[in-house]
Amino acid sequence: MWIATVELLIGLSAGLATGAGFVAFLTVLGIIPRLVQLSKTQNFLIKYEAGVTAGAFAGTILSFHYFHFHAPILLITLWGLLHGIFVGMLAAALTEVLNVFPILTRRIGLDSSLIWFFMAIVLGKITGSLFQWLLFSY
Repeated sequence: MWIATVELLIGLSAGLATGAGFVAFLTVLGIIPRLVQLSKTQNFLIKYEAGVTAGAFAGTILSFHYFHFHAPILLITLWGLLHGIFVGMLAAALTEVLNVFPILTRRIGLDSSLIWFFMAIVLGKITGSLFQWLLFSY
């Protein structure tokens, strides 16, 4: 009984710490507002917030339970595409907020090649995701 109570408290504490870190990451860096600003979709702000909350909740549920979906390949492809869009836009907003690539290209003297850095990252992310999805999923 005591062991189960201690495990419950440790799990709850870890979940709260992780959730607080996630919220701090999104809030302090201003990822969601910057994403909304870059995509010019200010009128969908409430839907973004609801989507992030629902996604975090669904991710938690899926992490603790084993679900096996039997879905058509078209639905799985759409699901993967939406995941890729979210991760790509989140990564782009994060790098834009932190100004990582403009500073890097300025320091190495390649200001005119900034678009090529972004394209290399996008194509590398797509290639890596497809490689992992197609090779290791089945």
